[in-house]
Amino acid sequence: MADGNYILTQEGKEKLEEELHYLENEKRAEVGERIRVAREFGDISENSEYDDAKNEQGMMEARISEINRILSEATVVNAPKRSSKVNIGSSVTVEMNGKERVFSIVGAAESDVATGRISNESPVGAALLGHKKGDVVSTTGPTGRTIEMTITKIEH
Repeated sequence: MADGNYILTQEGKEKLEEELHYLENEKRAEVGERIRVAREFGDISENSEYDDAKNEQGMMEARISEINRILSEATVVNAPKRSSKVNIGSSVTVEMNGKERVFSIVGAAESDVATGRISNESPVGAALLGHKKGDVVSTTGPTGRTIEMTITKIEH
């Protein structure tokens, strides 16, 4: 998200805090040790172990900065306990093409399509927001094809 307007569920915030703690307290020490050991191999100008460790350090520090930025700018939302509509934090069961799919609607910073956690900004996530059980929702997918879903269950 380019505008810095991050939306997180409480669970997503806690996961990012855990990742940040791990990176700052364990991973940093591991990478530092790899760099120290690689320096002992001699000339660092032709030392692939040193280059690999420095690259990993750079990626890790970038991730630490990214998590810190997300946590400092994020709005934590809690799904209403008693709502018949889909909100951020809802788990939604839909029927698509005769198959049942379950999606958790989360902010973009914590989305993970492989585990069914879809962003409120994705075509499917945005289309589901505000609808209730029994609604037929359609949206245009990334391939340009129309996706039609029937909401069969909403959990908060």
